[in-house]
Amino acid sequence: MSISANSPVTNLMPEKQGSENPSISLANLGAELAFLQTGAGDYLDFYWEQSKELGINLLDLVHSENEEVNFTPVDKDAYLFLLQQILTNLVPQKCQCWFHCCGILLELELTITPILPPLGRDATTLLVMGRVLQTLSRDQDNGNASNIFTPLQVGKDRNLGLQQYQKLVNQITRNVRRTLNIDIIWQQTVDDLGKSLGLERCIICPYQPSDNKLKAIAEYRQPNIKSILGLEIDLASESIFTQALTTLEPIFQLGTGNSIFEQKQVLVVATCHQDEPNGLIAATLSDESYIPTTAELVFVKDLADQLGTAIAHAILYQELSIARQEAEDASHLKSEFLANVSHEIRTPLNGMIGFLKLILDGMADDPEEQRQFLLEAHKSSLHLLDVINDILDFARIEAGKMEIELRSVKLDELFNDVESFMRMQAEQKNLSFQIQMPETSDEVMVYGDYQRLKQVMLNLVGNAIKFTHEGGITISADVVLKKIIFDDQQFPGIVRLRVADTGIGVSLDKQDKLFQLFSQVDGSRTRQYGGTGLGLVISQKLVETMGGEVHFYSLGEGLGSTVTFSVPLYQQPVMVSSSEGE
Repeated sequence: MSISANSPVTNLMPEKQGSENPSISLANLGAELAFLQTGAGDYLDFYWEQSKELGINLLDLVHSENEEVNFTPVDKDAYLFLLQQILTNLVPQKCQCWFHCCGILLELELTITPILPPLGRDATTLLVMGRVLQTLSRDQDNGNASNIFTPLQVGKDRNLGLQQYQKLVNQITRNVRRTLNIDIIWQQTVDDLGKSLGLERCIICPYQPSDNKLKAIAEYRQPNIKSILGLEIDLASESIFTQALTTLEPIFQLGTGNSIFEQKQVLVVATCHQDEPNGLIAATLSDESYIPTTAELVFVKDLADQLGTAIAHAILYQELSIARQEAEDASHLKSEFLANVSHEIRTPLNGMIGFLKLILDGMADDPEEQRQFLLEAHKSSLHLLDVINDILDFARIEAGKMEIELRSVKLDELFNDVESFMRMQAEQKNLSFQIQMPETSDEVMVYGDYQRLKQVMLNLVGNAIKFTHEGGITISADVVLKKIIFDDQQFPGIVRLRVADTGIGVSLDKQDKLFQLFSQVDGSRTRQYGGTGLGLVISQKLVETMGGEVHFYSLGEGLGSTVTFSVPLYQQPVMVSSSEGE
């Protein structure tokens, strides 16, 4: 018969309770020591390989009323607490503990596994398998067993029994569950632990699997102890933390000289949810000679599991709250965006209708005025077309249906085309308009879609002209030679194109909204200057599709703006040195 220590046992029943002969089923398990036991500690069957060598009658061993003869744990409350935890959680546990037997103290290493009952019934029986690590006579004890099984210290009272353990767990977890504020949970937990257990210090650090460092975000400490709240802890320098995160078991050891805990007794346990760690509790003990008992470690593990679940629920609640707020904000932004777009469509449409109506009603005084009305109607129609194109482009991008035809593009042709469209607009506002090409002895070729690159440039230059009242616009480009891979091809570098203006600028705290969907830095300003507010978002998506990046820079309101974007360099040009340029 093969039994895993990691899963409950099913269908294992003693062949004959109370028999002097070892049970065949237990003897065949291959363990040095094996017994069946109830949650109350009563033995149902018993096998011990060394019983004959020690001259022990198994029948007397498990049924004698004389505790000097009986096989009993030194700390019975702690042991029974562990059995109840295993029967409740149906999760096997490993432990080391001391037992009395015939005047001998035995240190045992045990694996305790619950035996699953038929469906619908509670587990009441456990299979315990293990081995003897060491034996001590009463004279050889020297306090070993009593030190290991000293009950948990609570204030000055060290007599904490099974019910008090559970009461303390319930008290702390009840306090934790009263709130879904994660900061309150962390601080409340360290305070409850520190005060209840008489700790010198207790800290909690949140943890993510990608973390290399932890930060103490909540701390309980005695008044004479220096605070380490906010301290960053490098996992590489604190092996006890790494061990606790790996094993998900309480780890107790003496701190080292280079540790933040110095030479203190340290107990560390990971909080976890669904077997994934999400935090660490670390405590230093006031009594430097004190060693936690098995029951205390079980208590700490149980508390850490419940706290880990509470933390996971609190984080989930926070994420849901944030997601809800973001959804509400997005809904508001969409409503504002639709109102803005409706205004942008209605304005040129009203202009077209108005001027055409004047012509149809014969309100033009002469052919020249009629022609002027037609020009204004045509201008409004072009503006309306731009708005509709922006909306359609945005819809195509969101649906992933934007068509891009990538090929070599001459940079000077692109700049000349943009200049022919935009220079007149700039000069009508008395703005300077400058174009600076990279200093090369041959043409600069980029890799992209010519129409889409022109659309991006027109968007950026149009915005620069719109939001600039004095000064001017400067378009420039420079070549950065570094090999890149895009569209399964290798290119010798990138060309960084730049549109700078001396316009109204954008405050530092609002620049992150520029590239957010449906988000506008200032809705009233957008209505004041006109436009859908989609230009930068569309430009960013188009540039990213062509293997580049878009960046926005402004030192603040009234200090102008610069937008840069990059595209792959198609072929490396011959650069002009500074001496040649002179």
